[in-house]
Amino acid sequence: MKIFHNPRCSKSRETLSLIQEQGIKPEIVEYLKTPPTVEELKALLSLLTMRPRDIIRTKDESFASLHLNLDDDAAVLVALAQHPELLERAIVVRDGRAVVARPPEKVRDLF
Repeated sequence: MKIFHNPRCSKSRETLSLIQEQGIKPEIVEYLKTPPTVEELKALLSLLTMRPRDIIRTKDESFASLHLNLDDDAAVLVALAQHPELLERAIVVRDGRAVVARPPEKVRDLF
């Protein structure tokens, strides 16, 4: 199991706690320190069966300054790679499946 985690986010911490309560020791990717590449984001989206617009935090302050067209998948992917703080959190991957753990209890779909 792998979690794309932001330790400053209470929902991400809660998701990690739910995973650990199951006795699982996930690979923790602090994506603000190690941002995913465009290719990694594409792979995640394939597992999630979502579009880039579905995993970007549109309420984040830095989102407005980018003036992104959310229908332009390529532009949104580049923005997410360059501004990892915009990535929805937490994203959890296990055995070829993935979820955006919003709310955190959504991670239970992977247990």
